[in-house]
Amino acid sequence: MKQREMPFLAHFEELRKRFIFIAIFLVIGLGAGFFLAPPVIAYLQSIPEAQDFPMNAFQLTDPLRVYVNFAFFIAIIIILPVIFYQLWAFIAPGLAEKERKVTLSYIPVAMVLFLGGLAFSYYVLLPYFMAFLGNIAERLNITEQYGINEYFSFLFGITLPFGFLFQLPVVVMFLTRLGLITPNLLQRIRKYAYFVLLVIAGFITPPDLGSHLIVTVPLFLLYELSVVISRYAFRKRMKEEVARQKEMVTNNQ
Repeated sequence: MKQREMPFLAHFEELRKRFIFIAIFLVIGLGAGFFLAPPVIAYLQSIPEAQDFPMNAFQLTDPLRVYVNFAFFIAIIIILPVIFYQLWAFIAPGLAEKERKVTLSYIPVAMVLFLGGLAFSYYVLLPYFMAFLGNIAERLNITEQYGINEYFSFLFGITLPFGFLFQLPVVVMFLTRLGLITPNLLQRIRKYAYFVLLVIAGFITPPDLGSHLIVTVPLFLLYELSVVISRYAFRKRMKEEVARQKEMVTNNQ
């Protein structure tokens, strides 16, 4: 019984240590976030799509809520490499030496893809969605009066999901290298994956065909890119397995 409990306790202790590291860096990141939040908020209020919107505070706590949310958002972006590294460090003891080096190199790629997802949603999706919603309000003769909290909640709801959705190629490559998924599996579940991506796009986008296509097409392309990456990672893993087996045979002789 103890032999079964000890590995679990050791894993739990390791996971707790990783969370403590992340919490420490999060506090440091929050310090930077509180400093950077005001100019970032001012910039986002001055973009052309937002200049015509009178952003009101409908509750006394709205400015504070926006300020704290932005500080936290900025802190997460700053410490994201630390989060990725701590996740890798938790899994690394169970990997071979080559797998450790390879998976460690995924961290910069994951960071670039996260920022790429934010950039895509901010520069492509946000202007389109705001123009679309503004046109509907104009056609219905509705005067737009937005609260600053609602505006930035909408902004977060558009940008953050794409930062994480753009991690799909890295996640697929990582799981393929670990042998948990294969390219054949991704091809077999393609239609189910497409359905899930369609549902996700439906939650993110306004109810019109144009905005739905703007979101679903990049998601489908990401999935197909993930399949290609999985093939590459799978072939590389197979070559390493063959080389390892040959080395074992040579050593036994």
